[in-house]
Amino acid sequence: MRETLRDAKHTLLPPHDDPHAPLPPLLIVLTVVTGLVDALSYLELGRVFVANMTGNVVFTGFALAGAPGLSVAASLAALGAFLIGAAGGGRLGVVFGARRVRLLWVGASVQAALLAAALIVAAAVHGLGTGERYTLILLLGLAMGLQNAVARRLAVPDLTTTVLSQTLTGLAADIRRLGGTGSRAGRRLLSAIAMALGAFTGAILVLRVHVLIAFAAPVALLIGTAAVAYRFDLRERRDRNAGETV
Repeated sequence: MRETLRDAKHTLLPPHDDPHAPLPPLLIVLTVVTGLVDALSYLELGRVFVANMTGNVVFTGFALAGAPGLSVAASLAALGAFLIGAAGGGRLGVVFGARRVRLLWVGASVQAALLAAALIVAAAVHGLGTGERYTLILLLGLAMGLQNAVARRLAVPDLTTTVLSQTLTGLAADIRRLGGTGSRAGRRLLSAIAMALGAFTGAILVLRVHVLIAFAAPVALLIGTAAVAYRFDLRERRDRNAGETV
């Protein structure tokens, strides 16, 4: 337990010798964003995920079998948008891959712009028709595909921000009492908690507060993430320039 808590602490407050600093806590925030956005899409846009593509593939199979309340078109639209967003995130990775902190703030900024556009669309209509619904699915899918590709490029262990299956598998498979290594248990728990917290908060906002607040919350988190990463990027550039001067 002590090792797990220490690992969780180092994820939220990375030590100076952590090769991934300052990325882990920022990726935890993006994991919260995933929970928020998937809660919003599932509850408000008609039982479709925009971040969890495994769920959409399964939903497509259910819908083809005639399960009520599911749409093949909506699931495929989300899947297509996610793939396009992932391709865009992959391109960002090629351009900024050597500067991981810069890649994060640029990716988060683009993602925030896409979600802000979704917020504007949601605010501009009175009730979601088919056109507005698919517009929102596409915007959210693009944003989450981009996030997933950026997180993949950053390659911080057990912080994919959107997919928890492997993270949870590692958590269980590496239990020290069963002979496992027990490595990064705290980080894996934090990742699962972050997504659950985002999903819970998103559901509360959609069901009990206001759907526009549910759209605005991830935008605010992404802007904050981009701002923090930008400051770290500036610091890295100053330190590098100072080293070159010396």
